[in-house]
Order: sequence, then structure tokens, then C-alpha cells
Amino acid sequence: MPRLLLFNKPYGVMSQFTDARSESARPTLSDFIDVPHVYPAGRLDLDSEGLLLLTDDGRLQSRIADPRFKMPKTYLVQVEGDPQAAALDQLRRGVRLKDGMTLPAQVELIDPPSLWPRDLPVRFRKSVPDRWISLTIREGRNRQVRRMTAAIGHPTLRLVRWRIGDWTIDGLPPGTWREVRA
Repeated sequence: MPRLLLFNKPYGVMSQFTDARSESARPTLSDFIDVPHVYPAGRLDLDSEGLLLLTDDGRLQSRIADPRFKMPKTYLVQVEGDPQAAALDQLRRGVRLKDGMTLPAQVELIDPPSLWPRDLPVRFRKSVPDRWISLTIREGRNRQVRRMTAAIGHPTLRLVRWRIGDWTIDGLPPGTWREVRA
């Protein structure tokens, strides 16, 4: 039976078990997870938070991470400004990025979610409003969500991956993990 771990990756933690290339040690998965032979299925950037799946099964890892399988990934995204219907429609149709058009996304404005405080707080500017959106994509290009929101004129301030397929971090505090059935 393959092992599958749901990990709520905190801000500033690398999505790998070692940081051999850095002169100053940065937090890695090994600071939180002491389970042998599991590896991340996909990545989350250093400045992104939320759900990271780890497994000991190569086929499951591929099914989760490989864009060919188009597994939906839902993000809670705090953006700068107040996106109007036209901007959200751009995301729904697909956005042109330097590496081509994205697939259409599901997007909606949401109320600010009840999340944990971030270690490095998001910058706050009185003169610039911010809004939260829920964004679901079915591909996984490098920094894709951040590039998509920037392309519609609303840069990402905070990015939390909430769900991958049917798996979610609901009720899982940052820096903790739980094992689930694959």
C-alpha cells in the first residue's frame, strides 16, 4: 500500500529534503518530516504556503505532479487591488504568459479566509486595497499562479495551495502532516 502524506508547508520552507547549495541553511522538509522514502509530488515555491503531497510510490507521484494528468490544484490567493469581472474573465479564458497560453482556470472572489498568520507578514498599504480569490488550475508551470495574477494587473501578495484533487489541508496547521489513503 503506497504511503501518502499531506503536509502544510509553511512560508520560507524549501520543497525538498536538503539545501546543499545554499551557504546559509534554509528550512527544508527534513525539519518537519522524518518518514523514510517519501518524496514530494510537485513543488511549492519558498514564498508559497500550503498543501504539499509526499509519497513513496513513483506512479502516484507522477499522477499527482505530471501536467498530462491535469489534476486540479486550488489556491487561495491574496492579490493587490480589487479584480473586476473583466480581469477574472481573463483567468477563466486563459492568460498569455511568456511561455504560452494557460489553460482556462476556475476563479471566484472570496471573503478573506481564516488562515494562520504568516511568519513574514504580507505588506499592507493603506492606499492600495487587496482581495482574496480562489483559483483552480490544471497545469503546473513555474510560478504560474503568480504570473497569471500579475498578467491581469493584480500581483499576488500571499499564495496558499489549499487543495490538490480531493486532498486538502483543511484543519492541518502549518508545519504539520498527516498520512492518508492514496
